[in-house]
Amino acid sequence: MLEVGDGHSLYWEVSGNPDGTPAVGLHGGPGTGSAPGMRGLFDPDRYRIVLFDQRNSGRSTPSAADPVVNLSANTTQHLVSDMETLRTHLGISRWLVWGASWGVTLAMAYAQSHAERVSAMVLSAVTDGDRHDWITRDMGRIFPREWERFRDGVREGDRDGDLSAAYNRLLHDADPDVRAAAAQRWCEWEDTHMSLAPDAEPYLSVANPAFQLAFARLVTHYWSHGSFLEDGQLLRNIERVHDIPAVLIHGRYDVSGPLDTAWAFHRAWPGSELVVLDDTGHRGGSMTEAIIAATDRFAGGHR
Repeated sequence: MLEVGDGHSLYWEVSGNPDGTPAVGLHGGPGTGSAPGMRGLFDPDRYRIVLFDQRNSGRSTPSAADPVVNLSANTTQHLVSDMETLRTHLGISRWLVWGASWGVTLAMAYAQSHAERVSAMVLSAVTDGDRHDWITRDMGRIFPREWERFRDGVREGDRDGDLSAAYNRLLHDADPDVRAAAAQRWCEWEDTHMSLAPDAEPYLSVANPAFQLAFARLVTHYWSHGSFLEDGQLLRNIERVHDIPAVLIHGRYDVSGPLDTAWAFHRAWPGSELVVLDDTGHRGGSMTEAIIAATDRFAGGHR
């Protein structure tokens, strides 16, 4: 555990080769926490693999699953600062940064602030922190029945407004049954729009209630605040990472985060390569294989 200020303590772990190429993995969500399987994206003989749980998620404390926990000291800027605190604590000069989904947004924000600390980037299921209305409202055209259930999960007077903010209010309600129902509805919708791939299986909507509450509270906290970024900020500042080699990996059937975001990053980023997978959406299919192929390319030494 690492104290990072504001009453927050981060869970972190290191595995692989102590003398290997340093790499840090950034989980999605916000709020899913890291998982042991993330280690398998890196060759343990050639990488020093750093994983951590972002503020209020996973094993970090305090947990967003506690309804009284204040999330005001949890922003993109706080997470970027936490990464630097952890890097310094571990004595790492530069590291490869891998992120998936929300982890891509965080990876880009970090790299644009600390480009000199990033040796390479592998970004899968590319997101940029924008277009939350696409997920919370516009995708109702693709999943109309499921979206109506999602919309109707908030109070009637909130249904024409910011649905992220409306759910966030429910997730902070004094009634635990209200909080639990809102978390379940939010997770059901997340599983719906991440499902456009042959092998997709639900996992958020069948998770334990404590995880659902923490995840939903963090996602709606970030989305109702525009991910604490200006609209178009990461693409507008892309020149800050021009010299960093990167592989962008995206599923063609990713309706949660359409391919045009990855394409825009790639077109504006001379040091990037775009890999489009024709067998998957936001996750699954050959995504893991493609990530491993990319991290293998950036590892030092020999297999």
